[in-house]
Amino acid sequence: MTPAPSLAGYKAVAKLYNALMTGLVLTLVTRKSAEAAAQFVFGHFRRQHLEKFLPGLKKLGLDDLPDAVACAQYHYFSNALGGVKTEYMPESDAKAWVRYPPPRWIWQGAAICAIPARVNEAMLHGWHGHNGVSLGNPRLGFVCTGQTVEGAPGLEGYYYDYGREIAESERVRFAPDESAPDFDPARAPQLDSASWPEERLKKVERAYAMEYVRSLLPTLLELFGPAETRTHLGHAARLVGMQFYDETAALLGIAPGAPGDFARYLAAMAAAQGETVEIAETGGRTLLHQQGWRLMDGLAPGDAGFAAWNELWTGALAVHNRRLRLSARREGDGIVWEIAG
Repeated sequence: MTPAPSLAGYKAVAKLYNALMTGLVLTLVTRKSAEAAAQFVFGHFRRQHLEKFLPGLKKLGLDDLPDAVACAQYHYFSNALGGVKTEYMPESDAKAWVRYPPPRWIWQGAAICAIPARVNEAMLHGWHGHNGVSLGNPRLGFVCTGQTVEGAPGLEGYYYDYGREIAESERVRFAPDESAPDFDPARAPQLDSASWPEERLKKVERAYAMEYVRSLLPTLLELFGPAETRTHLGHAARLVGMQFYDETAALLGIAPGAPGDFARYLAAMAAAQGETVEIAETGGRTLLHQQGWRLMDGLAPGDAGFAAWNELWTGALAVHNRRLRLSARREGDGIVWEIAG
């Protein structure tokens, strides 16, 4: 039987997938190059922008606002719903600020110390600088006035309608001599989510982190091909699985040691992602069957993408019990894991 998803499960999935995104970027910086990491971050955020921005504006009810205001409010609401600290400060219909104070969600913990500025800037070029293009407004750009990776107390900037058609190089501009106004929560707009129950909010945070993983696999495959995707994402996933097993297992009430307990860990993590799973014991082996793979539904991660993602669980098992082994295979559109000594 599939275990019921839990608040702890949503939190564990969000934590693990957040770490996977951060870990992948650090892996590219250290094992490939800063330029490769910047390429990936640009491609990843451009992919997310093209998939999510315009539908998100409509869903949030922002599509009738002035463009600069709509863009800043979009980032304020969508990131806050995902559990990211975000501030919004409007100045006029043509100028509206958005600010992400520390701790930065995407470069969690001490990892921020290893993120080159150009990698962080690639995120702005991939998403923020394309808003005007997507809106059909050639006058709209984004001005970045501070980056946390450079020592500023937050990533901040403003959307600005210049009142004239801007050049491509002006879509993202850097002005570190400017500073965002103070955030006034009393003046900030509110969504219905302010009254949502905790379970719904945790599900949204989990979905936010899952979307990062859903976008990163096709981006990696497109940029670097299956072999490098398997190598770099697999390396990051294995380390993240090992590093975050204790925290996620504790959230789920799983004790290390037995194969059956690790199957319960995997099942709880899968259930929190909306998957249907079943545990079976047969011939001294512990099997976990998952129906479908909702995380990658509609995508084609291939053998390399699947194997790289599965390193999360291989790494987790190495901490749960380093004498056990995990094998995984696709079976139809689902997955079968086997845990054995």
